[in-house]
Amino acid sequence: MENKPNESRSARGNYSPGWKGGGMTRLRSWMIMGLLTVISGCGESEPQFVGTAHVLRVLDRIEAQQTDAAERLAAIEATVGENPPMVSAEDSESGSVAEQARPIAVETTVAFTEGPTVAEDGSVYFTDLGNNRIMRWSTDGQLSTYRQPSNRANGLIFDTEWRLLACEGGDGDTGLPRITRTDMNTGEIEVLADSYEGLELHQPNDLTFDGQGRIYFTDRPGPNPRPEQTGVHGVYRIDPDGTVARILTEPEVMRPNGIVISPDDSTLYVIETEQSEGGPRLILAYDLSAEGSVSNMRVFHDFYPGRSGDGMTIDSAGNLYVAAGLNRTRGTSETLDTVAGIHVFSPAGELLEHIPIPEDSITNAAFGGPDLRTLYVTAGKTLFSVGVDTEGTRR
Repeated sequence: MENKPNESRSARGNYSPGWKGGGMTRLRSWMIMGLLTVISGCGESEPQFVGTAHVLRVLDRIEAQQTDAAERLAAIEATVGENPPMVSAEDSESGSVAEQARPIAVETTVAFTEGPTVAEDGSVYFTDLGNNRIMRWSTDGQLSTYRQPSNRANGLIFDTEWRLLACEGGDGDTGLPRITRTDMNTGEIEVLADSYEGLELHQPNDLTFDGQGRIYFTDRPGPNPRPEQTGVHGVYRIDPDGTVARILTEPEVMRPNGIVISPDDSTLYVIETEQSEGGPRLILAYDLSAEGSVSNMRVFHDFYPGRSGDGMTIDSAGNLYVAAGLNRTRGTSETLDTVAGIHVFSPAGELLEHIPIPEDSITNAAFGGPDLRTLYVTAGKTLFSVGVDTEGTRR
């Protein structure tokens, strides 16, 4: 999930000069500038970002648009089962985007949705960040609260043994930021990671797993990192024996968000979601080794100057389904160049299809249904579903 950037971050320097050209050029310039900032050590604090703990600021903006959102939802509900308008080739990011209309259904609405994942029985679990809870949407259409408080849970995913993995941002009082695993039969919660090299995590955001059962997650500092925290943005790996390794950190990544691994375990994808002027808003791809390390970084897709992706999932053919874009501006430097919806990319980076989602802010997606051909999408206060052609994965 993204939040409004903290203005004090400008003390670290303006990244815009390096990000006004092509994606790779901007990335190289940004990495150099980030490295120079680290080396300079002029007593300045680490980057300041607003994360999950400040989601209420986002909710305030959403409530300010409540009337408009209600009208949008009413229009959607009135046309469930009908084909929504698709973005035209001229308005899309690529003229080759498929203009195939797909019926989109409103499953349920709550407050601020994130982190969808589908259980063994077909029910959808997702987080309601504004109310600090994990929700369950059953196959018979019943909405219930699975866990409250959730320790500010954000990204969720079921592992290969149908245990619920969760990124938890911490409640600020009794619970630390952590990665947990819940036994769905007993309800027992196991803490898999809450620190790295003796320092606490910040706000774990999203997670995925590979074929060897290793878990990968992103972590981002909030606006006021404490001395006992890592103080840096990072991508981490949890091995089956419990060992935690940091595989990417600043300046390699700046504000990591969504993360997923290809079905053949060969590629790791990470979304960068910096909202300030000139910041990286793109998907990075890395070669993933059998040992779980990464190399050969490249820009898979650049969303700049629009809103970047947030969360994503991947189908059995290796196509990425990325929740990205805005329906209206939100007081950041992000433009409307990225049309809000699910952006479907081939493994080669070609934009295959755009599935419009009419509510802000679109946050994440996951496959479900008996044949893994139903895509569940969280956006604003709503859980949506849409049928797709290719069988998905649970990553």
